[in-house]
Amino acid sequence: MKYNTLIVAACCFLGLPHDLFAQEDLSVYGYWKYHQPAADQLLYKSLSERAFSQLDKREAAVLSLTTKEQWQKRQADVRARLARAVGPFPEKTPLNPVITGTLKKEGFSVEKLYFESRPGYHVTAAMFLPDKRQEKAPAIVFCSGHSENGFRSEAYQHLILNYVNKGFVVLAFDPIGQGERIQYQPDELKKGATGEHSYAGVQSFISGLPPANYFIWDGIRCVDYLLTRKEVDPARIGIAGRSGGGTQSAYIAAMDDRIAVAAPECYITTFDKLIRSNGPQDAEQNLMYGLAEGIDMADFLEVRAPKPALIVATTRDIFAIQGARDSYHEAKRAYKAFGKGEQIQMTEDDAGHASTPKNREASYAFFQKYLNNPGSSADLEVQLLTDEELHATPGGRAIAALRGESMFSLNEKRVKELAERRSKAKPAANFSDELRKKIIAISGFTKPVGKIDVIFSGRLHRPGYAVEKYLVKGSGDYHLPVLWLKPAQSTGKTVLLLDDQGKAQAVRKNKLADRLASQGYEVVIPDLSGIGELGSGFINGGDSVIEGVPLNLWFFGMLTHKSLVATRAEEIMVLAEFIRKNGTKGAALTAAAVGTLTSDLLHAAAIQNPFDKLVLVQPLVSYQSIAEERLYKPSFALSAVPSALAEYDLPDLVEALSGKGLLLINPVTAAGKEVNQPRADSIYQRALKQKQGAGLSVRCGLQYEEMLESALSWIK
Repeated sequence: MKYNTLIVAACCFLGLPHDLFAQEDLSVYGYWKYHQPAADQLLYKSLSERAFSQLDKREAAVLSLTTKEQWQKRQADVRARLARAVGPFPEKTPLNPVITGTLKKEGFSVEKLYFESRPGYHVTAAMFLPDKRQEKAPAIVFCSGHSENGFRSEAYQHLILNYVNKGFVVLAFDPIGQGERIQYQPDELKKGATGEHSYAGVQSFISGLPPANYFIWDGIRCVDYLLTRKEVDPARIGIAGRSGGGTQSAYIAAMDDRIAVAAPECYITTFDKLIRSNGPQDAEQNLMYGLAEGIDMADFLEVRAPKPALIVATTRDIFAIQGARDSYHEAKRAYKAFGKGEQIQMTEDDAGHASTPKNREASYAFFQKYLNNPGSSADLEVQLLTDEELHATPGGRAIAALRGESMFSLNEKRVKELAERRSKAKPAANFSDELRKKIIAISGFTKPVGKIDVIFSGRLHRPGYAVEKYLVKGSGDYHLPVLWLKPAQSTGKTVLLLDDQGKAQAVRKNKLADRLASQGYEVVIPDLSGIGELGSGFINGGDSVIEGVPLNLWFFGMLTHKSLVATRAEEIMVLAEFIRKNGTKGAALTAAAVGTLTSDLLHAAAIQNPFDKLVLVQPLVSYQSIAEERLYKPSFALSAVPSALAEYDLPDLVEALSGKGLLLINPVTAAGKEVNQPRADSIYQRALKQKQGAGLSVRCGLQYEEMLESALSWIK
């Protein structure tokens, strides 16, 4: 089937066209005014409460510290936590630096260059060398924020050239996805630097390696490069950067002891204040299970105490000023315990997310003092260089010019290695039980406990069946809106139908739910977290919303070690219990899912399967597909489990359920393209070999009516 035909069929199946039922009020929250205002933020609020609990635990531990010895023990603990949250770095390989050109300007020169932080992974940079400098000069690694042109932006050049004017050697480098390291063309991805970070970052997270690992390693290798230069004093290396560059400078300084002085700008706050304001940011600003590991931003400062650090902040920043002040006061306690309270400082100015003259001059003075490079700290006007002047590669596109690696290509190799490792692992005798343990451990799933609170919310009628409305308490302090289609004459069978377009679309006339109810099946259709009435589940959205998908919400779940899949799997189990207690006693129960929610249903059933049969319509073939498709559809990310590929993939779940009455209809890749029958048979070959009678069926290439009939036939 051609791709556009598939899309048409999918839209029909999901109920996208208008029909006679379109004017019905199918909302549930609309009636309950107390619940309704925050309904679309319930998932975010649930994750927030989990995060606050994790942060409270950390705060209690930090407040108990008073002595230098206690803080030193805390530093060792934080280093271990950071190592887990950042993931293992590769071995150091030859940098193979290449200087592609030199510019001579008044008072300084610039060497345009690139080096390999990993084999074939090119970092473009520029070395700014002041004419007047100490014989062994202090150096600053400059990290860029989210500018399209990297360190060449006007704001960053102003800082760089002022440092150079004051006698500092500056090595400025492009983060991946910016400047000369852009990975996607404008017609492929239109979100700029943040979009590139988050889009490729999802793929990295699924493989178990946070994208911060790549960003930090690039910075560490910058220090390695500086140490090869005779102009640089290895004992006097500092690091600075604003916004995303503030993130990088805080990370790198925390993880590289060779950094003597650090001044992160417009980044340091607390996660408590970040969550309450703009929410988690793009991919590299989130560490794997960071909050679950008990890491807050103050830790990036405290772990390196008493080395000098300056927090550079503004009062109207996107990173809350109160959080910056809180982090400063907490870090001050650590520095005082070391007898160096004066070596942690903070400067702030009344401005938005920007560098100001006051803050710039405070930064210059700080580096001048602690890198022993005295002079005037006045902020000077400078003559900027053009982007083209500072390009180290032809056309300013390193990946195209040097034919090197990208974060995507490196991660693609990683996931293939993980797949090979999984395939070579000796199958456990109790495969399903071992898989269940892995899913629970990696996803953050917790078995729902407590009474199921049900609020009946009204009824309306259609020809042949009624539509009842309910609020059903989810796995946390919130309720799921649910429709229950009850036919006048019931077959005694019930179907739990999960639709990634929401319940209102799923119950359109002549679609699967309507046909099932018209044939006597009871059909229960919820909006799970982040779906339908429960909205995107994100408080702010932000720059990491790509194609309408809030990837930063997914990052939030990862931070707290509570994947969105785990939350929805818990909700599915609550709903199964709701049906069991409120439906016909002993009735057969089938679960069907459409689109991205097929992955959530697979996880729920693999953990604890209360269903007699399962139907997956257009399921994602594998999480590996997300990592291997350079242009994947972001919607699949919200039903992916971070770090899953280290231990399992979706075909493993299919194998575990292969004897349980499982039907897969038209499996698709992460690019949204249907796979053909031979390809599907290859993907699920282990599961198909394990099938018991009619326990598993995989059907490809079905047209819309065939898809419906196939699902109806299987459910019967």
